[in-house]
Amino acid sequence: QVQLVESGGGLVQAGGSLRLSCVVSGRTVSTHAMGWFRQAPGRKDREFVAAITASGDSTGYVDSVQGRFTISRDNAENTVYLQMNSLKPEDTAVYYCNAAWRYSSTWRHNPQFAPWGQGTLVTVSE
Repeated sequence: QVQLVESGGGLVQAGGSLRLSCVVSGRTVSTHAMGWFRQAPGRKDREFVAAITASGDSTGYVDSVQGRFTISRDNAENTVYLQMNSLKPEDTAVYYCNAAWRYSSTWRHNPQFAPWGQGTLVTVSE
């Protein structure tokens, strides 16, 4: 059974930083592009945030986080990270990781990899 466990969220003031981690068990991530997605309060959909190729040699970001967030991975530890700097109140959301695939100029969740985890809540205050 594949499990995704996100952690590292919390309450931070605008301008602060957080580092999210996603540990995957039950399946190797080394052959999959991985991504971070977020669901803002009151929204039903999850928004793409960042993705990284299986080898880690290429990344992609939604425009709103470009230059502030950095995605990385450690295939030996089956873990994906999201370093978030210069946080803004509009970054407030529950953050999830999962496999991703490139779709035109953006990335989408790969539904064949694993069910969503519980996510980790990031709250950015003014």
